[in-house]
Amino acid sequence: MDLSEYRNLYKKKDASPGWDAISSCLEELYPGQKPMHWGTVISHMLGGPDPLDGISAYWCKDISGDHLHFCTYGYTSLYYDEDSVGGDYSQYGFEMTFRLANIQNDTNELVWVCNLLQNIARYVFESNRWFEQYHWIPANGPICSDCDTQIVGLAFLNDTTLRPIDSPHGRVEFIQAFGVTQAELDTFNNTKETVKEVIEYNRKTNPLLVTDLLRK
Repeated sequence: MDLSEYRNLYKKKDASPGWDAISSCLEELYPGQKPMHWGTVISHMLGGPDPLDGISAYWCKDISGDHLHFCTYGYTSLYYDEDSVGGDYSQYGFEMTFRLANIQNDTNELVWVCNLLQNIARYVFESNRWFEQYHWIPANGPICSDCDTQIVGLAFLNDTTLRPIDSPHGRVEFIQAFGVTQAELDTFNNTKETVKEVIEYNRKTNPLLVTDLLRK
């Protein structure tokens, strides 16, 4: 898409072509479902403290077990942005996803997930270092501080149900965060090969790599 086509398609400067591209991808995966959504009072581009402008979550029914599938809005260029037209990647080039098991349909009880995803985004925005498949980070404690859980870190992989898309601002990939234990963190040794081994071992019984806070 060249700049002229972009201007003709999104004449209103309050358009959000990047946001719409992500939403369309999610709606295709979960047709007819209204997601849970958490937004920010002030957009990051207007000086808001949260780097992500929104997080949506959809119910997913799968052999891995019913769970919520979260997706961020904010690592990529979401709004009308002529400077992003024609780029290979949209801003950081990815949005983050996360799957959570054993939860209730209560948005208040899920705020910790939003805080977790916002904290990851703060790290990316402040350090200008982003995540790719088989990267990992320790959480320096349980990923949910109010839970008695042994999940104390995150490994990253390509989300297998959300394929990369070409948004009007460039390519967008979907990188999934998966909760890991301290024992698993201890095996990583700073290599992608060991992270891959742990991920693929878990995938045998958990195909979509849903994070379960009760997992030992």
